[in-house]
Amino acid sequence: MPSVTQSLRSALEHCGQTRYAVSKATGIPESTLSRFVAGGKPLRGENIDKLSNYLGLVLTPRRAGKTRKEQ
Repeated sequence: MPSVTQSLRSALEHCGQTRYAVSKATGIPESTLSRFVAGGKPLRGENIDKLSNYLGLVLTPRRAGKTRKEQ
């Protein structure tokens, strides 16, 4: 299962918008988005929220039970 970071990175790369457009819409500096996509710098909590909202992503809990690592 992909991590939240991997999911955000993939969604941003495939959203059909330029980083400039995403930057203008979210208020996240374009340089921050570029470093994030390149894997050089993680996003802070408030930027994760802004980007998730812009991309229409929602976190949902896994079903109760063992995780893959516990199996």
